[in-house]
Amino acid sequence: MVCAIVASLGGVQAKADPGVYVAGEAPLGGSAARIDVYSPAMDRVIQNRVIKAAGAGAPTLYLLTGLGGGDDGISWWDDTDVVQFFADKNVNVVMPVGGAFTLYTDWIADDPGVGRVRWETYLTDELPGVIDSALGASGRNAIAGVSMSASSALDLTIRGGSRFDAVAALSGCPWAADPLGIGMASAQAVRGGGNPGNMWGVPGGAVWREHDVFANAGRLAGKTIFLSAASGLPGGLDRGLPMPPVEAIAGACTAAFANRLGQLGIPATYVHRPTGSHTWGQWEADLREAWPHLAAAIGA
Repeated sequence: MVCAIVASLGGVQAKADPGVYVAGEAPLGGSAARIDVYSPAMDRVIQNRVIKAAGAGAPTLYLLTGLGGGDDGISWWDDTDVVQFFADKNVNVVMPVGGAFTLYTDWIADDPGVGRVRWETYLTDELPGVIDSALGASGRNAIAGVSMSASSALDLTIRGGSRFDAVAALSGCPWAADPLGIGMASAQAVRGGGNPGNMWGVPGGAVWREHDVFANAGRLAGKTIFLSAASGLPGGLDRGLPMPPVEAIAGACTAAFANRLGQLGIPATYVHRPTGSHTWGQWEADLREAWPHLAAAIGA
């Protein structure tokens, strides 16, 4: 499938990879649909839950989920009011299903535990072209991630060049190619049965440094950035199983990354909540707070 490059609302529609195609579509009620897309990079079909804007020419928000990739029934779709919230918004919302324990990155080698992983290629090169063509989207995009995928959203924005105009990282732990960052990123891959060496090679080596969001933070200049995390203390926004230690770590990591951006003179909106313990109730509120910033950046 090849689509023309069309300028609209200041954005440019992505040209779809000729090998990428819509393998199927099914209604999910209202303006929502499941759009299945074949990824040549991973040689399989990826499910994507999509909330369609009312008309053509709307921008797109890509929403990534946490450690289980949504295959576990835990996701924006399953655990928040995302469908109702975006029903009247001038934006297409795309929520890929899959990517558990992968950090939504391209692994340098196929892995016995997690298989062939090329999520960066899918999210930056393959999927946007299909979405732009199928929905008549404007070509202007934002991306948001939560927990595991918060750091991934930052990494994808850095590495995606002009693909994403805005990014929201909610309750994540932005990684660096230092022992702490290597340990935290590796632990997420290992939990899914993956070998971190198949992800980015020798710990601390060249590929790890390429994905070091602290070292590469300067490449976020000109993007709209929203960061949020909480203290780990349970509070009124929480809904679901609280994980106070995880959120406390995310709070420290996010504060450190906000400080890094400040050192570089890169503007960012940073929200630190006094209560919140790594639950979907917290993230539902975070996304609502992030949305006006993302919307302004992509013309929604």
